[in-house]
Amino acid sequence: MADKPVRDDKATAVAELTENFRGSTATVLTEYRGLTVAQLKTLRRNLGRETTYAVAKNTLAKRAATDAGISGLDDLFSGPTALAFVSGDPVEAAKSLREFAKAHPLLVIKGGVFEGKAISADEVRRLADLESREVLLAKLAGAMKGSLSKAAALFQAPLSKAVRTVQALADKQESGSAQESGSAAE
Repeated sequence: MADKPVRDDKATAVAELTENFRGSTATVLTEYRGLTVAQLKTLRRNLGRETTYAVAKNTLAKRAATDAGISGLDDLFSGPTALAFVSGDPVEAAKSLREFAKAHPLLVIKGGVFEGKAISADEVRRLADLESREVLLAKLAGAMKGSLSKAAALFQAPLSKAVRTVQALADKQESGSAQESGSAAE
């Protein structure tokens, strides 16, 4: 009878982890062995509001990943494991984890999940090397603005060329008329 509440707790924990896997844009698996509670608190604060950092038992996390339809993580569930569930920009979370790992070498990035697929630790690092979503959108907007300016100039060029041609013809006719009237007066 004493096993029943424990199993209910485990089922609840698996269901919660499964929901976190499904609801996250990305998940990063880390090993936190040797970090103090204060350092983990600092890491959670650095990750921001859009990332939840939770310590989980490997067997429960492995079952939750399987229930969420994610495969390829089984090898990563060894040793003490903590999961960073990212609901916002995965690039920002990966950068925060990378920076924290540089300052605290005891934090090891094992790998993760991005867009429902397992990724390696190197791929998490490459994700951290990308620019944030806002920066990429700003660059795209700038490129589009530049392209629109070029297009406007291109469409305006024939009109201004036509105006200059008509003006040159008018000037030529006026100068021709002035010469004719000057030679007629003589």
